Amino acid sequence: MILKLIKMATATAAKASPWSAFWTFPSILVSAFIIAWGAEAAQFLISQGLALAILAWLQTLPEFAVEAVIAWNAGKDPSQTHLAIANFTGSLRLLVGLGWPMIYFVAAGFAWKKTKKIIEVELEEEHSVEVFGLLLPILYFVFIWWKGSLALWDAFPLTFFYVVYLWILWKIPPKEESEESLEDLGTVPRRVLALEPRMRNAAIWGLFIAGGIILFFSAHPFLNSMLAIAASMGVSTFVFVQWVAPFLSEFPEKLSAFYWARKISTANVALMNMVSSNINQWSILSAMIPILFVISAGEIKPLTFDEFQRHEILLTILQSFLGFLLLLNLRLVFYEALILFVFWAIQFFVPSVREEMILVYLGWCGVEIVKMLFARQAPSAWVGLRKTLSARFAEPGEG
Repeated sequence: MILKLIKMATATAAKASPWSAFWTFPSILVSAFIIAWGAEAAQFLISQGLALAILAWLQTLPEFAVEAVIAWNAGKDPSQTHLAIANFTGSLRLLVGLGWPMIYFVAAGFAWKKTKKIIEVELEEEHSVEVFGLLLPILYFVFIWWKGSLALWDAFPLTFFYVVYLWILWKIPPKEESEESLEDLGTVPRRVLALEPRMRNAAIWGLFIAGGIILFFSAHPFLNSMLAIAASMGVSTFVFVQWVAPFLSEFPEKLSAFYWARKISTANVALMNMVSSNINQWSILSAMIPILFVISAGEIKPLTFDEFQRHEILLTILQSFLGFLLLLNLRLVFYEALILFVFWAIQFFVPSVREEMILVYLGWCGVEIVKMLFARQAPSAWVGLRKTLSARFAEPGEG
């Protein structure tokens, strides 16, 4: 029965047309909300960060599928390597340059209606794990950029970074239930948490599994229907692979994030949802690329970058590093969200200035580092990380 369903899904994906969007779009919408409800309830059973990491895994399944196909094809035809880099860099730049700012602006817009004040999205101390979880793979990618290739052995440290990140999140205790925290939840997760323990756990897993199944069967037809629409509009292959495909494959996580961003109290969860997806793609997704490339090619060889691809990777590294620097104070304010968006919009709408934007990102990173040095105090995220780790990994009897 299962094999039959998989064959049916594959056949449907192959025959997808622009009209498929009429059923796949609502399916993606429903799956995003179901998975988000599961994550909302799960943060009271496991750490919020781990719940968001699971959520990010489910949400990025379409992106993994797209990148896997492109990496496999590149192994057969090395001339398609540029498409693998285009999709990878495009998806990451969309998350930081469009996703993060949009979360802030959605939260700020709803807050303005209520309070007539410009808000800050404030992170919690335990969110320091996600902030620094973003740093390690970014720094390793500086090395990958420097040597100009992504090899099979690069997959090991990248995977290791992600495993360590998950392990730390596993050690963080779940949030405590309180009347105030439960009031912030939607109707579905609140009712799930009201169930007796066995039914509650089953319901949470049921939400994750149901949302994942709907996403699995609708993601490819949805992506293919959008590809047909893009082709009919004359969108080039490179532009589609770098921007259109990542935007569509990241659509579920953007829906979930904007769902949380409507409330000031959960806007930080929305932002961490996006950051968790960034970590996911910088580490485990990028580790998948050379593995599939080597298997497809039938020999151990690296993906070698030309000068253009190295510029794309460096631009992506600097954008994410700037995002990391902006989150070191555990908050995101209006001008920071605006900077991330404007910088992304410039290199998106005027591709010819991408090399100049590398200098712009580099310069602004320098500004943020100088500001940090003149502050003469440890960044809030560093303090929060030390507190979180010491509280979780202290020897028995300490503290």
